[in-house]
Amino acid sequence: MTQSPSPIGVFVTPVTPLQQNCTTVWCTRTGKAAVIDPGGSVDAVLGEIARRGLTLDRIWITHGHLDHAGGAQEMKEKTGVLIEGPHPEDQFWIDKIPESGLMYGLPEARSFVTDRWLGDGDVVTLGDTTWQILHCPGHTPGHVVFFNAQARFAQVGDVLFQGSIGRTDFPRGNHADLLTAITTKLWPLGDDVTFVPGHGPVSTFGAERRSNPYVSDAAMARTPIARPASGPA
Repeated sequence: MTQSPSPIGVFVTPVTPLQQNCTTVWCTRTGKAAVIDPGGSVDAVLGEIARRGLTLDRIWITHGHLDHAGGAQEMKEKTGVLIEGPHPEDQFWIDKIPESGLMYGLPEARSFVTDRWLGDGDVVTLGDTTWQILHCPGHTPGHVVFFNAQARFAQVGDVLFQGSIGRTDFPRGNHADLLTAITTKLWPLGDDVTFVPGHGPVSTFGAERRSNPYVSDAAMARTPIARPASGPA
């Protein structure tokens, strides 16, 4: 039996000294692309999009931290495409991007004005593909996840990682909210969903339900443990 081709393509560009997974996705039928979380290296990402013969159509933002959103305004100015996301609860993080950039040695990081806030249950389109939006607070109050059901693929930002979860010690972070978002919004999407996190390697929801020390099924059956406050995510 011949497997049908995927409706989407994906390539990941680690950007900034924090090695954030800037993720470009595209509709394989139309060649229309979206860049998820352009934290930096804007020219390099745009160059790879052009090299692959794709057309940038949208900029999508999971949350307002500088390593995920600090290059969004530059990319918009250079391409004219619209920015969608995150949830409005992250406005204060967007406002702080220049200040955060100076702290992390990224003085070029800039704030931006989104063209469309996103909320739980919203839908965004890219070419012939449709993406579901899940509001997953905890790491930041306005964090959203982009999910394509047909491709069984999600870009989860800093909500979940291979073997870990997002930090919740930043302003307005909430550990209980993060665990709830992962277990009630991500797990029901299916164990077969492959996800790109904000940092580090790709994994699947099923693998994390089996082995993640913070949110596996076994871990959640015990008293939840707090994630150590280390690293940018």
